[in-house]
Amino acid sequence: MSGSGSRSRVQTRTARAADLTAVLSLVRQHRVEAHAEDVLTGHRGATTAASGFRRLLEDATHRVVLAVLPGPNAGAGGDCAEVPVGLAVLGLDPLSAVLGNPHVTVDTFVVHRDHRRRGAGAVLLAAAAAYAHEVGAAHVVAAVAGHEAERQRFFARMGFAPLTTRRIVALDSLTRSLSAWQHSRLGVPFPRRPASPRRRPGPLPSLGTAVAEG
Repeated sequence: MSGSGSRSRVQTRTARAADLTAVLSLVRQHRVEAHAEDVLTGHRGATTAASGFRRLLEDATHRVVLAVLPGPNAGAGGDCAEVPVGLAVLGLDPLSAVLGNPHVTVDTFVVHRDHRRRGAGAVLLAAAAAYAHEVGAAHVVAAVAGHEAERQRFFARMGFAPLTTRRIVALDSLTRSLSAWQHSRLGVPFPRRPASPRRRPGPLPSLGTAVAEG
């Protein structure tokens, strides 16, 4: 898959295993800008990262798309033929497919800070739209953090409307919260105050008595 925008020299293509270094560089930038580097980073070996990346590329429900800027040697196919300037990881939401209304997710979307406002974001969304047509999806859903003002404005200009809020938690933090919740559920309940006895109403006067008193 490849494509280009009419107002930009940037083109898109499906990522290959050899693109791992460029993809990791863009992902690191995305995490820093999302203030998630302290939550999502991990020290994984190059072999492990390469293996995981290959599995992602082979996953039929995902597509990794690179936005590339052709270099001066593009026609000759040289080593410096292109410069990766953007990344989008597209997926097919499994539950939406089961419910008969499939939609495409844009889980990672980043344009290199030195190549913004040059059409890279638009051509990445064009690739997402093409993927949606290919899999029969009627909607494209992008994940954007609330504090990412620049991305929020970009997606709003492209017609995206607010849908939901996504939250993240570290596993050990979630485990502690669940443990505290479980202990609170198993604690001794506060004793209930005994209900005060109700006074039973007296017998109603008979009709004859009521007439006589009237």
